Amino acid sequence: MNLRIVDVLKKEPTQNIQISGWVRSFRGGRFIALNDGSCMQSIQVVVDEEKVKEEVIANISTGASLCVKGDLVESMGSGQKTEIQANDIQIIGIAKPEDVQQSILQPKKHSLEKLREQAHIRMRTNLFGAVFRIRHHMAYAIHKYFNDNGYFYIHTPIITGTDAEGAGETFRVTTLPVGTKEEVSNENDFFGKPTHLTVSGQLEAELAALALGKAYTFGPTFRAENSNTTRHLAEFWMIEPELAFADIHDNMNLGEDFLKYLIQYAKDHCSEDLAFLNDRALKEEQQLPKDKRNEFSLLERMQMVLDHDFERITYSEAIDILLQSKPHKKKKFKFPVEWGIDLQSEHEKFLVEKHFKKPVIIVDYPAAIKAFYMRENSDGKTVAAMDILFPGIGEIIGGSQREERHDVLERKCKEFNVPKEAIWWYLDTRKFGTVPHAGFGLGFERLMMFVTGMTNIRDVIPFPRTPNNAEF
Repeated sequence: MNLRIVDVLKKEPTQNIQISGWVRSFRGGRFIALNDGSCMQSIQVVVDEEKVKEEVIANISTGASLCVKGDLVESMGSGQKTEIQANDIQIIGIAKPEDVQQSILQPKKHSLEKLREQAHIRMRTNLFGAVFRIRHHMAYAIHKYFNDNGYFYIHTPIITGTDAEGAGETFRVTTLPVGTKEEVSNENDFFGKPTHLTVSGQLEAELAALALGKAYTFGPTFRAENSNTTRHLAEFWMIEPELAFADIHDNMNLGEDFLKYLIQYAKDHCSEDLAFLNDRALKEEQQLPKDKRNEFSLLERMQMVLDHDFERITYSEAIDILLQSKPHKKKKFKFPVEWGIDLQSEHEKFLVEKHFKKPVIIVDYPAAIKAFYMRENSDGKTVAAMDILFPGIGEIIGGSQREERHDVLERKCKEFNVPKEAIWWYLDTRKFGTVPHAGFGLGFERLMMFVTGMTNIRDVIPFPRTPNNAEF
């Protein structure tokens, strides 16, 4: 039975082990660097020409898959503690050198754009092996955190008849031919009403929290924004906890504790991959002008989050800080600053990285720029909404205390042009023992960008879906 290379590398010398993996390199007809994806490091396999057939050796090349049987011994060379003296090698799948030369498997540096073009094999590279191992650990940590804290995992629908955000173009789901009379009128459609891919599982997660106390959903969501930027995807994953008998302060506490837990988990369980990504980012930034470089390294940004209590300020206080800032006074902000605006990335960056130098939670936003379901504050102008801002990322969490008052929620539906008949069930929950409750959304890929230091969101999801791109 095959052992994983990550486990073999921890072993003391022993006889008769078996591993399988892919050839990273083959030097001098004797030394194979074999990797199975279980860790960053490859193991060296030494070929004994007297034990391995000549025709087998002739077909060992970069990219080929092998099964190796042999003895784990102390390495005579530098760079590794142990190596495998091969007694038998079987080629599972060949890789023709001419094909490898046309692929990203050839041993040379490739641009991230080139790697995206071959996303079906980019996980074989050190960079993307590291990214997607971390993605696994982060997904596991999310479920572990909520399980250990008494939350119930709810599967919310991917196909829905509501738009939780109250605005925005959505992906239509229909069985009818486009442009037909039936398609236009929705007659005889599969669900008998207009449906689309969900933009959020929040509304349904609220229903679960109002029965189970604590609930969360973690699944794919879809936004049909025609936005070809480094921060947007058409399909991405959202973590959305909801908790009953809770207000905006409980929500802020949850968000801060949750993020710190995830970052500590990454540091504890992904140290090798994080060290590789940290070193890679430092080398990449050396090529940039000084004003374009990050003030802190990846590992320093992660530690910054762990070492500090998040700064908590109101939206109005944030606007005042920005108005008094040097960039504003010297007209260096691209976007204007005034009460009522939706904060832009440059504003968030200044607050987190220049002014406070730690994560920031902004609360009590103008009602006009937030969604209909957010609880109206007593001033009549703001809502109990919060955003958590991170260094290098900006907004990483957005959430609110939900409007639990039936009459107020009904009025807000009217103000936001949300048809009551579309969410009658959501309104109905406010009639049967309504309680204060709160929750937030954490974009999984935004979290992944932070913990990996990758600057393009397409590089932290295995198969990105963006405008004009649905390959693989």
